[in-house]
Amino acid sequence: MHDTRTAVRRVLVITLALNLTVSAAKIVIGVVTGALSVTADGFHSLMDGASNLLGLVAHRIAGKPADADHPYGHRRYETLAAAGVGVLLLVTAFEIVSGALERLQNPQPPQVSPLTVAVLVGTLIVNVIVSTYERREGRRLRSELLIADAANTGADVYVTLSVLLSMFLVAAGWVWADTLAALIIVGLIGRAAWQILRRTGGVLVDTAPYPSDRLAGLAASAPGVESVIRARSRGTPDAAHIDIDVQVHPAMTAVQTAAIAEAIRQQMRDHLDGVSEIEVHFQPPAHAPADYALEARAHADAMGLSTHEVRVNDLPAGKLLEMHVEVPPGQTLGEAHAQVSALEAQVRASLPELAEVVTHIEPRENAAALTDENAAEAVCARALGLLKARFPSADWHDLRAAGASDQGFTVTLHVGLDAQITVEAAHRLAEEAETLLRSADPRIRRVTIHTEPLEALA
Repeated sequence: MHDTRTAVRRVLVITLALNLTVSAAKIVIGVVTGALSVTADGFHSLMDGASNLLGLVAHRIAGKPADADHPYGHRRYETLAAAGVGVLLLVTAFEIVSGALERLQNPQPPQVSPLTVAVLVGTLIVNVIVSTYERREGRRLRSELLIADAANTGADVYVTLSVLLSMFLVAAGWVWADTLAALIIVGLIGRAAWQILRRTGGVLVDTAPYPSDRLAGLAASAPGVESVIRARSRGTPDAAHIDIDVQVHPAMTAVQTAAIAEAIRQQMRDHLDGVSEIEVHFQPPAHAPADYALEARAHADAMGLSTHEVRVNDLPAGKLLEMHVEVPPGQTLGEAHAQVSALEAQVRASLPELAEVVTHIEPRENAAALTDENAAEAVCARALGLLKARFPSADWHDLRAAGASDQGFTVTLHVGLDAQITVEAAHRLAEEAETLLRSADPRIRRVTIHTEPLEALA
């Protein structure tokens, strides 16, 4: 970001020097020869220099970091400066119209000389170089200030062409062509001002830089997202702020939603340019189907307990939930029973369709020794099923899960992909797979995926 801002400042300084040189040459020639259109063109170029100065000041302020008074940063100052360029153009147009009306009342033929034509041709060449350079750099650096200033400078090209044409007409005896050229210049300046003010005004009134349906589509593609409630964006295309509201299962833990949020942010960064900030908000669905195991584990996690082998059976009286609960080994039976009873009450309160909750209390260390191997196999089996369903063309193999039930598992695996796929695409697939596993199974704490070409597996 610092390098970009330095590059923008360098472009503004270069164009400022060139615009001042061009404007001085035009004004001097215009005053000496009495050519109103040349003088008007010179003041138009002078306004270009003024807009460069305005841009340099605003660019410096816009580069300041966010603070208490400006929590979203200072980028709007750059937008205001771009709007100021449009206002300066309107002021210039008014002054030229005033001069043209006065000339109509007191016509005075301008003096056309080879020097006048030579100066105009020379400034025309400079204007073409400056506008092309500034527009190219503005697009490369995604700077709305440079793009606005390039539109301003670009108007000079058409202005100078019209002035040259008027000089030839005046030399042919059509004195009124000078005033007509000045009025044509006013129209071109007004058009450039309108384009700048329309673009900057859209930013100032928070016109969305990205369509909401495109943002919603990117967010919905992240694993674990059930639906997208709202997708909004504001700001400039080179520094957009995005707000996404999504629905996930109500029993999702903080660790799971954090993984989903990062997956959504990565989707936005991969497909959109110039994103400054992405806020992700989560809401549970109004009528989400119950995930009994996820709900029980979420309540257990909140109490510092661990669960495994969560099962639900249908009985005539209703649903029966069974689960093993791991407690600290140093607890007395009375302490453990009180803690697990509180857990049972919370689960029944959150799942009123349960007729009964039955728990089996185990000491944490012994439970790990007895159940980790079986739990690891279950984690691997579920992970493989999820991956094959989501990425059927990839070759998932060598899955391993290590760790203890109470601390979560570390899953390592290999995936074979087409050898022609780019490294970036392979990396995105691995990240999406990691998010899928961590959001779907709260027992998984870490995932390491080794990507390799399919040909290497043959």
